[in-house]
Amino acid sequence: MKKIYVVGLGPGGFEQMSKRAMDAINKSDVIMGYTYYIDLIKDKIKDKEVFVSPMTKEVFRCGKALEYALSGKTVSMVSSGDSGVYGMASVIYEVCGNYPEVEIEVIPGITACLSGASVLGAPISHDFAVISLSDLLTPWDKIEKRLDLAAEGDFVICIYNPSSKKRADYLKKACQIVLKHKNADTVCGYVKNIGRNGQEYHIVTLNELQRVKTDMFTTVIIGNSQTKVINGKMVTPRGYVYI
Repeated sequence: MKKIYVVGLGPGGFEQMSKRAMDAINKSDVIMGYTYYIDLIKDKIKDKEVFVSPMTKEVFRCGKALEYALSGKTVSMVSSGDSGVYGMASVIYEVCGNYPEVEIEVIPGITACLSGASVLGAPISHDFAVISLSDLLTPWDKIEKRLDLAAEGDFVICIYNPSSKKRADYLKKACQIVLKHKNADTVCGYVKNIGRNGQEYHIVTLNELQRVKTDMFTTVIIGNSQTKVINGKMVTPRGYVYI
């Protein structure tokens, strides 16, 4: 059998991984992923062959997965969150496009937008958009346009990759774009290290969010015009009327 599982691990803790994800890992001969992702499951894969590669080597890693699969080994390509949301699923399909004999099975995981929202309260109970601020693969002018249109449409906006050492001011720039359409006191929240040691969350205004220091392990949620704070939690109403 020529098989590649593309596995979403969720936030990182075993209690937030699906049984289906763990079953795929157990069935696999080779576990592949970025170093940080492998570290999340290292205690569960001690009897497996492991292939690790650093960030920016995603295409190379998928090429190696294809090689393993063609040799008859079952592979699990793992990533945190959901493998189809800024994950490896699309890359695997592209790399394996000329090899229909390789079966690909995508196994979903809890993505940061969902796990972060659960920590903050219920901020994505209505329409929302997910936008990454990383311009490594997407031009910044396209990211700006997406932020502008999502804010104009009064979507709740979930932001991935809000900043890094090279992009220290990107969240501030994003807030300034959103402020063209949303009030400065719009309720926002951010969560660091979701589901892992050091988890913390904060609820702030859009104006305050501009000055928040974040990193690649932070997920930011900007509310819509109806989002409010209820008992210290961020809530976006669905529109039900309570009598």
